[in-house]
Parts: sequence; structure tokens; C-alpha cells
Amino acid sequence: MSFVSCRREGAGSGENDGVAHHHLRVGMALLLLAGVAACGSSTHAVPRSAETTGSQSGSAISNTPPPYIAKAVWVTLSSGRSLQVYPTSSGRAATADGAEQEAWHEVLRAAPDAATPGMRAQFDCHWAFARLAEPNKPSWNLEPWRPVVSAQRMYDTRCNPGGPEV
Repeated sequence: MSFVSCRREGAGSGENDGVAHHHLRVGMALLLLAGVAACGSSTHAVPRSAETTGSQSGSAISNTPPPYIAKAVWVTLSSGRSLQVYPTSSGRAATADGAEQEAWHEVLRAAPDAATPGMRAQFDCHWAFARLAEPNKPSWNLEPWRPVVSAQRMYDTRCNPGGPEV
């Protein structure tokens, strides 16, 4: 998976030292934007706010309503267990406030044992980057054996810290 082909010097600060989960999501989004800006390229699109049709109580109303996840299925591969998350077309396009959180709740309803910081971080990375880099990728594969890492490391490894994509 390829998000942005260049990398900013000095970005990132090593392993995650217990930073709150929302900082990880914000950090990954900022890294994507910083990478695009550093490349000086407009070829790496960021989801447009054209997906929204207005606001209500300070949050956007998306024209891509849930469900965002069609299914989440545990499989066993040679590398270990993997949760294959299959986004719906709404899940591939949603940009509304709260859509990512709702999508994660949908994953947990299908696979409650996925509720770990590392799995959530991989999901957030796929939500923020894979939807842009590989919009037609059939599934987002989350592995519980992958280490919990900083947002920069997650970005550098294309959502697959600890080894190649499986």
C-alpha cells in the first residue's frame, strides 16, 4: 500500500508513550497532510467536504450513511490471526464527524475481541490512509500480533507495523 511517496525529515518521535487514542488519529491525519504538502503534489487527494450536506449541532451530516462495515471476519494465515474488515461503499466515502467512530463500533459488534489499542490503531490508519491510497482494496486486514507504535511509525509502515502486509 502506498500513501505518499516522500517523507518529511525529522517527523515522528519514536514509539508511542501512551498518548491518548485521539491524538493518534489526529497525528495520522496530520502526517498525511504534511506528506502531501512536503511532496508539493496535488495528486494525493484528501476526502473532500463535498460529502457533507450541512451541519447540525456542530457536526457534519454525511450523504453516506451507515452501515460503514459490511462484515469483519477472523481468518488464520501463516503469519497468525487476521481480522479482515470489509468496508461498504459508504464506509469508503464517509467524511462526516463521527463516521470513523461508528465504523469502529460496527467492527466491534462483528468481532468484540478486536477491542485492543493495536487493532484500533491499524483500523484508524486504514480509515485515514487506505481509503485514499487503495480505495478499491477489498478488505482492510488487522492483525492482533502487530505491535502498538507511534503514528509516524504506523504511517511509515503503511498500517502494517512489525512486518509486511498479509
